[in-house]
Amino acid sequence: MIPPPRGVPRRALMALGLAAVLPVSACTSEDGGDHRNKGGRRAPGTLRVLASSELTDMKPVLDAAREATGVTVEATWSGTLDAVEAVASGKADGAYEAIWLSSNDYLRLRPEAAGKITSETPVMTSPVALGVTSGAVRRLGWDPEQVTWARIHQAVADGKLTYGMTDPVRSNSGFSALVSIASGLSGAQSALRDSDVRRVAPKLKRFFAGQRLTSGSSGWLAQAYARRGDVDALINYESVLLSLNRDHHTGLTVIRPRDGVVTADYPLTALASAPQDARDEVRALAGYLRSPKAQRTLTGRTFRRPVVVSVRPAAPLSAAKRRELPFPGSRSVADGLLAAYENELRRPSRTVYVLDTSGSMEGDRLDRLKAALTRLAGADGSPTGERFRDREEVTLMPFGSRVKAVRTHTVPEDGPGAALAAIRADAEALTADGETAIFSSLQEAYRHLARRASALGDDRFTSIVLMTDGENTAGASADDFDAFYRRLPAPQRTTPVFPIVFGDSDRGELESIASLTGGRLFDATKGSLDEAFEEIRGYQ
Repeated sequence: MIPPPRGVPRRALMALGLAAVLPVSACTSEDGGDHRNKGGRRAPGTLRVLASSELTDMKPVLDAAREATGVTVEATWSGTLDAVEAVASGKADGAYEAIWLSSNDYLRLRPEAAGKITSETPVMTSPVALGVTSGAVRRLGWDPEQVTWARIHQAVADGKLTYGMTDPVRSNSGFSALVSIASGLSGAQSALRDSDVRRVAPKLKRFFAGQRLTSGSSGWLAQAYARRGDVDALINYESVLLSLNRDHHTGLTVIRPRDGVVTADYPLTALASAPQDARDEVRALAGYLRSPKAQRTLTGRTFRRPVVVSVRPAAPLSAAKRRELPFPGSRSVADGLLAAYENELRRPSRTVYVLDTSGSMEGDRLDRLKAALTRLAGADGSPTGERFRDREEVTLMPFGSRVKAVRTHTVPEDGPGAALAAIRADAEALTADGETAIFSSLQEAYRHLARRASALGDDRFTSIVLMTDGENTAGASADDFDAFYRRLPAPQRTTPVFPIVFGDSDRGELESIASLTGGRLFDATKGSLDEAFEEIRGYQ
């Protein structure tokens, strides 16, 4: 059964791009999720814009816009739904003059947010698409112009196609893909309804059994895909797939299914709280971005489609028409679809939390760790995306001079409360003592995952989260771990480690672990440990 909607939480619909901050130029802000007005009054000629993080590739276009209009964009990169929450709650008022998201459809699900915006100007478009290796296209005998979601589903269900897709609870491209797939497989002739989602659930579950890569961001997904080399396809925006071909020479055949896709339109939007001169600057910037010169630059550089009819799309962009699928018209449908994906439809996950409880964690640091774990092990009625998932296997592996304990819990679909309570109890029982055996503990985490997979014979997303506040001072060395990892069987080497920079931990040491294992570093020194753990959820 599909879980009932649990209400749209702060990051619940996070079709929202990457929730991390991606500073890329002098005219961008390093502020991430904190939407307070830190700078007071804005500088004349400067627009503070809350923007979807995938738009970092627009820097050259924004630099040209500054030269042409005198308007400097000071961008804060954010997940789209995080930005929606900032607008709806009023936190964006006075802190930003404009937002620039992949879509404003999410705002329309929040009535209290609709009155917070004024002008909306679509700047470019990019539809959801499937990028498939040339070998898989030949093997399946596909004509790319004739492929439907039903044919893709059949190939996946037959075990002939594997793919990667971003997490729809945290990524805009992932949620747009989920809506596209559900609409295509259900045969819905209009916006998805709750009944459509219920009817198509069995097909969706078979479809997501073929997912081999998940991610909280399109950029990391592309890197993981290039690293793996054993996944047939990626579902993402057309622009991302074509950029992957250009930058990584992947040779993907980009397919837009015939029965329709959801398209991002990237509207530059003035906030109602912005003063009139700022609104005028938003209008000037939007006018430049829709000029033929800017449209030619953005389609050539980013492979997004121009919205000005006199400008031809970049050469790799197909001119074939496709049906545009509507965004869900109610929060009930959107939230129900996400809850179903999170707790029923997707492959379940198995995660080991390797937790530094050495002596240096005594006091506030240990309290913060306990609080973060307790939040993840929220009640069974916690909103989608804000607690451990149904069917998820969670192992807590605290360590000091050695691994102190291995506590494994599986959150059941029916009545998850007891398992969540047990995780909270284990978190509360953590104590700090000993030295810091980072690499020996990581080795034990990989051994544990191997034992679990062998004993249960199941097929899960696997990952390791490493939280440490210091350098390695005991047990195996970095070189020992490097040699250990490289000796692992190939399937085990697909398990990434996601280290968290915390306290006095060695960033370089943790970056090396992430690079070696194909993971990603998360920083809890600028934000909270809670936020770091929550962001990692999109990669598990």
